Amino acid sequence: MKLIVNVDGGARGNPGPAAIGIVIRDGEGNVLEDLGETIGEATNNVAEYKALIRGIEMAKELGADELQIHGDSELVVKQMLGQYKVKHPDMKPLHAQAKDALAGVSSWSISHVRREQNAEADALVNQALDTAS
Repeated sequence: MKLIVNVDGGARGNPGPAAIGIVIRDGEGNVLEDLGETIGEATNNVAEYKALIRGIEMAKELGADELQIHGDSELVVKQMLGQYKVKHPDMKPLHAQAKDALAGVSSWSISHVRREQNAEADALVNQALDTAS
């Protein structure tokens, strides 16, 4: 089963209070599951990776074996594609965890989208942060 996963992470302050947002759709565009939750203090990049990892795990729990992932973090997308090296020591374990989460997925793609194309996941991040404060 192929699922479309939109992920976003954000922090107010960098680092600061952080949250993740995830929207999972089927091939027809129907929302199967969404999530917005705080993750404590983190940087924007850590939040983006945590959203990606959680989104992959959620999609696999729904039975996905093919993933089409969209995120608005160019850094995370290009690191996952191997176009950028993962240099920061805090990012290396998160990158490895994201790659490990993809084990068992027969095919996957990840693409960078503009923030307005990721509006639902972004709104879930902000809603979680607003609720927590």
